[in-house]
Amino acid sequence: MKKNSLTVIMDSGDTMRIESRLSHILGAKRLKMSEVARKTGIGKSTLLRLYHDRAEGIRFDVLAKLCHFLNCQPGDLLVYVPDKENPQR
Repeated sequence: MKKNSLTVIMDSGDTMRIESRLSHILGAKRLKMSEVARKTGIGKSTLLRLYHDRAEGIRFDVLAKLCHFLNCQPGDLLVYVPDKENPQR
């Protein structure tokens, strides 16, 4: 299991992961985090955690600002990664 992504343990004991794709999107658009921070008002530390997939959560206002600036949808930034031990889920 990827160590840095947000992992949630369900009551059933199953796990699910949500991964940030910010680094992929910024790379594809050739954008620097400093530019995103300056133009969106999002703190560099928040962007750094999302970029390196170490965030434990994300506020909706941050998600909305990123989506607006990057012209994308929340599902482009955050992806659900099924537990490999339970592929049917």
